[in-house]
Amino acid sequence: MAARIQMYTTAVCPYCVRAEQLLRQRGVADIEKIRIDLEPERKDEMIARTGRRTVPQIFIGDRHIGGCDDLYAVDRAGELTPLLAAS
Repeated sequence: MAARIQMYTTAVCPYCVRAEQLLRQRGVADIEKIRIDLEPERKDEMIARTGRRTVPQIFIGDRHIGGCDDLYAVDRAGELTPLLAAS
């Protein structure tokens, strides 16, 4: 079973698109997108969980990865594929 992926996002976020593209390239089929532009109350939830105000905010399982740059850094370090494979 693959890890659960959650991404706080908005409709017009180029960093969200880049993060999703990388996840798809690594074989992720299902991303739970939490649209803070459609559900503004979820933005407060995102800030409480992450301490950050910008999107995307990505969780793989229970681990907060951070934003797009953070996701790419985890990938460059060779940690993304094993993290995605963990259940």
